Amino acid sequence: MRTLITGITGFVGRHLACALTREGHHVWGCALGLDGAPEGVELADVDLRDAPSVARLVRRAAPDALVHLGGLSHVGASFARPGAYFEVNVLGTRNVLAAAAAAAPHARLLVASSAEVYGSVPEAEQPIDEQRACDPRSPYAWSKAAAEVLAADAGAMITRAFNIVGPGQDRSFALPSFAGQLAAIAAGRAPARLQVGDLSPRRDFLHIDDAVDAYRLLLAHGKPGGVYNLASGTAHAVADMLAGLRVRAGLELEVVRDEARVRPTDMPLLVGDAGRLRSLGWRPQHTVDDALDALWREAREASATGEEGA
Repeated sequence: MRTLITGITGFVGRHLACALTREGHHVWGCALGLDGAPEGVELADVDLRDAPSVARLVRRAAPDALVHLGGLSHVGASFARPGAYFEVNVLGTRNVLAAAAAAAPHARLLVASSAEVYGSVPEAEQPIDEQRACDPRSPYAWSKAAAEVLAADAGAMITRAFNIVGPGQDRSFALPSFAGQLAAIAAGRAPARLQVGDLSPRRDFLHIDDAVDAYRLLLAHGKPGGVYNLASGTAHAVADMLAGLRVRAGLELEVVRDEARVRPTDMPLLVGDAGRLRSLGWRPQHTVDDALDALWREAREASATGEEGA
């Protein structure tokens, strides 16, 4: 199968590309800048806002399946750059879907969205299933909700990912940041002060390998136009995840709240019901401890090469 992945240098894109390549897919990928791109794939440096470039790529790749992962994904940063999030996540999605309609009308389409589109849901009404109306509370979430409208009109499958975590995740996100800071402290290159944001939210953390398995399953058996939560169904407080990393580091240190890391709005609880995905035979195979082990191992290895924690 010829598969095109936008955002192939991103966290999920790299892992998915490697998995599909091992399965024998002919994988094409694009990103704005190709640093960190996986090996064994056809690559193109493409700005999703550039409709003619996107159209040329889709014509060249002639994909049987298109997985749209490209875009801006940091909730906190979206408050300072709402225009950029609209341009990349909404107009970029429009360009990708228009190119697919013109050059690959029979391709299976899968568009990545986020559980952030659900907004603030009362605890008594969680876990959240896909029937829940969207109520976005951040520029990032608004952009993903708008992109979903375009995806639905195109008959694409939509995934609403909760908190995917694991090795290779950018250190602008909480858990990789904690692991990187701890590794730098353990190596003696940083003072024993860990900077954190709000540790109280409870989130549904899903190991990256389980997320990749879900994408692979949907490419094979998902229903066009279907919406699927990517979730474990269990919530963990960010504070507890940090505690797990601290146990692995074995360090005595001061935890300091950095207001710059606190979002203007944040949901106290976000946990998902992945019943639709489970009905296709998907089950998570990894625990949060597996993810924390991988994050700590990666951070220690990076620290050994001199890379500083975030």
